[in-house]
Formats: sequence, structure tokens, C-alpha cells
Amino acid sequence: MDKYLNYLALARKGGLAELGEEPVGAAARAGKACVILVASDAGDHTWRRAKSYVAGTDQQCLKVPATKDELGMAIGRTSLAVAALTDPMLALACVKAMEKPDRQILEVLEQKAQRKKDRQKEAKAHQKNLRKGKKK
Repeated sequence: MDKYLNYLALARKGGLAELGEEPVGAAARAGKACVILVASDAGDHTWRRAKSYVAGTDQQCLKVPATKDELGMAIGRTSLAVAALTDPMLALACVKAMEKPDRQILEVLEQKAQRKKDRQKEAKAHQKNLRKGKKK
């Protein structure tokens, strides 16, 4: 099994993935999907729908080299055509694990992951200030 499929399975177990067309569409409309993964043998209608979910947003859509059966096997289903990763760091790791990742998609995901790291750092500093008080 390819490494990016392992990241997809990890995201499912951690609750950081939406699986199937309707949940992916809902996550994309809410702006929570970082990257939408579409199986290589998914139909044209499925690919067009996935592209329409991310149109006009900074969310990304990517066709993966795995088939529907391989995607499904990675997450414990019989088949899966569309999945969305909602965590930017996990989405970045998943896309980097692919053989030939798209540079544009990588750049957008790296920016999202950096923003998340910055927010986590600020939240940690804020919690420290609340506990000890800010030094003058």
C-alpha cells in the first residue's frame, strides 16, 4: 500500500477525513476541506463535482493514482471514490507522500500548515500568559 493511503487511513481514524460525495461536499461548502482526493477510476461526473466543490476557494482537488477499490481498502470499505482531508498538516504530508505531487497544491497546503502552526504557537503563548501573567 502506498504511503499516502496510510495517511488517509490515519486521517479517518483520527476523525480528520470526510468520506464519500455528500460528506465531502458538506465539508467543502463549510470551508473545512483542505484537499479533496478523487480516485483515478472515478467517473467524469464525480471529478466535475469535486472540482465544483473547490471552485473559487483555496481548497484543492487532486486525482490520486489509486483506484476506488484501493482507496476503499485503505479505510476499511469496499470502495471509495472521493475523500477530503480536513487537517492542513496531514493533507500536506499526504500530498508530499505521492510520487509526483503538484507544486501549486503543495505551496497552498504549506501555507495552510504554517498558519496552523502559528495559531497553535499563539494559543500556547496565550495559555502561558493566562496562567503566569505577562511580565512587564
